[in-house]
Amino acid sequence: MTNNILKYKDFLYIFNLIQTKGTKLGGEYEFLGIRAQHDFDGYTCWLTYKDLTITLLFHSKFDVQFDKKETFNEFYKKVNSLIALN
Repeated sequence: MTNNILKYKDFLYIFNLIQTKGTKLGGEYEFLGIRAQHDFDGYTCWLTYKDLTITLLFHSKFDVQFDKKETFNEFYKKVNSLIALN
């Protein structure tokens, strides 16, 4: 699914925010229920929230997958509030 509302740079911003303000849990960071992790070289990153997963790929490509539309709506509101606050 392509999301035309949030852009790649927004997801990268949130990823960085979670890594700087979040709590490290093993190989990932968690902040306000959103988890961020990356592969060993950093070319692929993931943001997860409940049943939603956003895969950030090289060359500004990303993929958004979720089971429930409500989860996406919750995530969208949470992310926009984080962007607005910072």
